[in-house]
Amino acid sequence: MRGIEPKGRLAGVAVLAVMMLAGCQTSTENQLLAESSMTMEDPKFFPSDEYLRLGKVHFRNGDYGLAEKEFRKGVEVTPNDVEAWLGLAASYDQLRRFDLADKAYERVLVLNGKNVAVLNNIGYSYLLRGDTQKARRFLLKAYELEPKNPYIVANLLLLNDSAKTIKRANL
Repeated sequence: MRGIEPKGRLAGVAVLAVMMLAGCQTSTENQLLAESSMTMEDPKFFPSDEYLRLGKVHFRNGDYGLAEKEFRKGVEVTPNDVEAWLGLAASYDQLRRFDLADKAYERVLVLNGKNVAVLNNIGYSYLLRGDTQKARRFLLKAYELEPKNPYIVANLLLLNDSAKTIKRANL
């Protein structure tokens, strides 16, 4: 026998090709991050990104305690992450921890100023508290900036419905 027969060579080349391709597969971390379209090699990757992604998932599922935990971890590892602070504030709102929500909103305003999302969220926060006057003030500021924003419009409708259906005594 003088070497490998053609069938054997073909099989050897196939095995080598499979081994080479296996080395090109993405890492476990990248596979886990695929859903968020980020990779570990992505230069825009921040330590808070995974916490932010998980916080959003929990928030969408109505698991506000878990969302708060993830967003809090996010702001701990990346203190200037505006999106994580905003998620933390919204989570506190849903947990009715308005004292903590106010502190988180203050941080967002320091980092990012007043923009549509922040004004809308603060307005909704006051709506949850039953403070319709402050809610209206923030929601109208947001509406002035972006009148076709469906979230702001929905919150204003919610505010107007609240004013129509709930009668409060003037104190």
